[in-house]
Formats: sequence, C-alpha cells, structure tokens
Amino acid sequence: MNRITKLFNIKYPIIQAGMIWVSGHKLASAVSNAGGLGLIGAGSMYPEVLREHIQKCKKETSKPFGVNVPMLYPNIEEIMKIIVEEGVKIVFTSAGNPKTWTPYLKENGITVVHVVSSTVFALKAQNAGVDAIVAEGFEAGGHNGRDETTTFTLIPMVKEQIEIPVIAAGGIANGRGMLAAMVLGADAVQVGSRFAASMESSAHENFKNTIIETKEGDTQLTLKELAPVRLIKNKFFQDVQNLYEKCPTKDELVTLLGRARAKRGMFEGDLIEGELEIGQIAGLIHEVKSAEGIILEMMADYNTARKEVVDLDF
Repeated sequence: MNRITKLFNIKYPIIQAGMIWVSGHKLASAVSNAGGLGLIGAGSMYPEVLREHIQKCKKETSKPFGVNVPMLYPNIEEIMKIIVEEGVKIVFTSAGNPKTWTPYLKENGITVVHVVSSTVFALKAQNAGVDAIVAEGFEAGGHNGRDETTTFTLIPMVKEQIEIPVIAAGGIANGRGMLAAMVLGADAVQVGSRFAASMESSAHENFKNTIIETKEGDTQLTLKELAPVRLIKNKFFQDVQNLYEKCPTKDELVTLLGRARAKRGMFEGDLIEGELEIGQIAGLIHEVKSAEGIILEMMADYNTARKEVVDLDF
C-alpha cells in the first residue's frame, strides 16, 4: 500500500481519468470494482444528469469512486452542491483555481485532488490544501497545458517541489509506463486514453475503433488561443489548420469550433466534423477491452517490467 492507495482505499494505484463524453457511471464503477479508482466525468453533464450518474454508480459499486469537475464549466455551484448532497467522497478538480472550491469540499469531508500541468500550479494546489495532485504531461489527450512539458520531465520536477502525493498522467497506457512514472516519483498513475477504448466507456463505437487505428503522429495539440487541446487529425482538425494559415482572430477560431464539437465526435461518432480528443499513447492501444481486463493487464505488465529492471546488471 502506498500513499495514494491508502488515501483512496483502493487496491491498485490506477486512476481512470474523468473524460468528457467517455466517463459515465458504467466506466467509473467498472474501474472501481476492478481495484482502481473510477471517476465520473462531470464536464459533459448537466447537473441533474451528474446526479443520476452518481446515484447509478453507487448502486453499481461498493468501492470508492469520485467525480472529476472542470471548474471553468457553467453551473459549477449546482454541481458542487449535488456532489455534497450525494455523499461523493473524492473530487478531482481541474481548469481553475483550486483555492475557489477546495475549502468547501474539505469542509464537507471530501478528499480533493487537483490537475496541474506545471510545478508552479502544483505548488499553488498544495498551498490551497488539496490532498494530492495530478501532474499531466503534454502527451495527454483533450485539454492540455500551454507549456508543452512532457510527463517524463514534469513528474520529477513536481516531485522535487511538493510534499503531497503525485499522480502521473499523460502518455500512460500500460504497466511499463506506470513503472516508469513511479520510478520518476509518482505515487500512482491516471489513465485516460486506454479507458476511452474500453467496453464500458460511453464513447461511440466509431470513436473507439478510431482510437485503436490511431498511429504515432496522428494527434496534435491545437487551438492554443482558446484552450490547448490534443486532437486526432481528421477533417475538422485540418479545417482548423487551414484557418491558421490565414492568421485568424480568436473570434474566427471560436466560430469555426462552434458548439458541441467534442460531443459530436466522441459521443455521437462523427469522425469527419467532430472533435476527437485522444492522447499520443493511442498508438499503443490495439483493441477494445473491459476495464477490468485493462487493469489486470497493466498490473501484470508492471510486475513483469519491474522484475526485468531488477535483473539488469551493469
């Protein structure tokens, strides 16, 4: 048992990322039942939809689970109220100042984790009183840090500066990646892309199939003027790149993006005009598996890699 498994009372130091349009109650409960920590992704849910997913998750697992809350979304007050009312014990916050909601959550007996992309923000989160931080590298899918710091670089720098537990995220989809992150100083890993391509993921089958077809170099970070996001290079991505050639204003980028692009691509399965958010590690994902199968495979791979490292002789 390490600091994170003890903090969350889980078997394995594997946390499923709270991804929009992917992380409903089915995935969260499946990950928790398999010994990890499942997270419901509140970012794509209206408040009452979130309440429904929390209630279903409580029926589907007796194990700990949490909710991921991007703080830049509307209805944040109502979302936080529902989380407290429903007795959620773990909350991961992101995309905002941790000082805003951490005291409220802690006062209600909730363990708080904040997602950061730099040492500066890791220190701010620690000073705000969070219980742990997720340090997410530039390899990650979806919305990302502006500094483009890779996980391999970020984890040891954050570890050097903070005292609370560190969860590594970005570019981790197997046990070898998990071992590497923990050698660098992480207490656990947060895994997104691999669980997006799981049987229990609420992503559209078209998107799941696209993930397992994605190769090295098929994703890229874009839209930094709005909010940096890593996308698969489909037609919509190319439309963005074509617009960049004309030196667009921020308003022109907003107009092209429109509304509900991520829902259109990831949840509804529009592979042409939709926004397809996935990490660089997709090139190592070759099949859709159950959440339990993913966790067991990761742990077996981790243990094998650990023995191989021990056996090295220089």
